[in-house]
Amino acid sequence: MGRRLRDGRGVLVVHGEHGEVRVPLEIAASYRARTKGLLGRDGVDGAMLLTPAGSVHTFRMRMPIDVAYLDRGLRVIAVRTMAPGRLGLPRLRSRHVLEAEAGVMAGWGVGAGVRVSVTEE
Repeated sequence: MGRRLRDGRGVLVVHGEHGEVRVPLEIAASYRARTKGLLGRDGVDGAMLLTPAGSVHTFRMRMPIDVAYLDRGLRVIAVRTMAPGRLGLPRLRSRHVLEAEAGVMAGWGVGAGVRVSVTEE
């Protein structure tokens, strides 16, 4: 990725089997924003990128989520769906974590080996 991202909004571009899919993105780069993440929310418009991050948990979450683990080059290492109240295992080589409502990532074409890019607004 090269540059450090800041808290705020942006666009996630999925370079997958469906061509380029653009998704609204919230960026959580500060410790405080990463710690809060999607906790206490009933939904998310698009996705949230936690950076840097190697693992997540869903304690105090109100909904199941899709979690994509990304390497340094923003390539997807793995995608998992997590129910509320779970602790995700840290992923080797994971530098960023993408979170979204359960079931949406497959529709965007997010899967292992797919590259994504991020633009800040």
